[in-house]
Amino acid sequence: MGLPLHLPAHGRGRGLSPALAALLRQRPGSWDLPELPQFGGPLVDGGAVAAAQQRCARQLGADGVWFGVNGATGLLQAGLLALAPPGSRVLLPRNLHRSLLHACVLGQLRPLLFNLPFDPATGLWLPPSPTHLAQVLDAAAVAGPVAALVLVSPSYQGQRADLPALVALAQQRGLPVLVDQAHGRAEALSAGADLVVLSSQKAAGGLAQSAALLLQGQRVDRQALARALLWLQTSSPSALLLASAEAALTELTSPAGLGRWRRACRVGERLQRHCRAAGLTLVANDDPLRLVLNTAALGINGLAADAWLLERQVIAELPEPGALTFCLGLAPPAGLVWRLPRQLERLRHALGGDPLPPFSAPPLPLVGEPELPLGLAWRASCEVVTLAAAVGRIAAEPLCPYPPGIPLLVPGERIDPARAAWLQRQASLWPGQIADTVKVVAA
Repeated sequence: MGLPLHLPAHGRGRGLSPALAALLRQRPGSWDLPELPQFGGPLVDGGAVAAAQQRCARQLGADGVWFGVNGATGLLQAGLLALAPPGSRVLLPRNLHRSLLHACVLGQLRPLLFNLPFDPATGLWLPPSPTHLAQVLDAAAVAGPVAALVLVSPSYQGQRADLPALVALAQQRGLPVLVDQAHGRAEALSAGADLVVLSSQKAAGGLAQSAALLLQGQRVDRQALARALLWLQTSSPSALLLASAEAALTELTSPAGLGRWRRACRVGERLQRHCRAAGLTLVANDDPLRLVLNTAALGINGLAADAWLLERQVIAELPEPGALTFCLGLAPPAGLVWRLPRQLERLRHALGGDPLPPFSAPPLPLVGEPELPLGLAWRASCEVVTLAAAVGRIAAEPLCPYPPGIPLLVPGERIDPARAAWLQRQASLWPGQIADTVKVVAA
């Protein structure tokens, strides 16, 4: 029997919310309903969906909740469009999900991309400190007003930022804050965030594509938010996915759901102890349900480690050049605490060697805006050139290893010599995911 340690967090059904599992046991298709008057929908004032959203808002301490059926992607986009009118400048972290770039194109927004602390031992971006964010806000303000700030916490690897301090810094300067908390459990609400996006499948027992957008406070115009949701969500939402969003949010605060999450966390903590006892180096994080192996310390590229483990039916979630992330989910597989360390020890013996050399940080400014407007660059006529020949050219498409879809290059950015050399190194570190060519705006 293999070890599926990937998303969705319900672990191929083992950790589904009980209410959702009961629904799926009903006659096939009986739950596939249109927006009947008694059922309603996310943007309808009456009906079962509206009542469920109001109930979830009370449970979580939010002023409003909207379910989504296009994943965190669609709700992040709606949230950003609600915060910023066309032509606005919005502050986005370099570890943003590419869906936010799509929102900038759709909303005619100007992305200000801010750099993040970098760990050369693993090649991972790290959460910004309050001091770092203060420098970012100062740098961004030099060129004019900013409409909104987006933060990502926790990261894909389970590393959390000091959200209360970061949110307070931004709001003191009049900036509303949207937190991409697709990998979290709504803790950004207590940190004071104005908008929070959750994914039912990443940190709760829901199905893929089900998600929720949470609102609190008075900084966000509800009408603008409803309008953006109308633009970006289907007019025929899946009743099953809406039920999944409700069940997942209810699980976050219910005694039974909290108990299951705590039991899974205890398994994760035991697993970390077993791995460290075996001499396996882990990346420090804040989520016991995300085990991040520091493959660089073992002398192994994380993509090669992933391929080796896949052949042995150990399925990780996220391979990167210096790390391999496993998602334990809400119902970790039986025997995980001893089975995974055993396989990781075999991996070390098979592929391990001297630690990999330190990774180089991307040569990026603290805050930068694409030289050519994002939408123009993405729509422009383009040509494919080698990375070496891309010096001085303007990128026409994002360069995204996937998952998690974090762009290393954004359309409209001019590729200087240092950036081209860094991208060439990235291509060698991401075999099969980054080519040695790039699309640039045609001369």
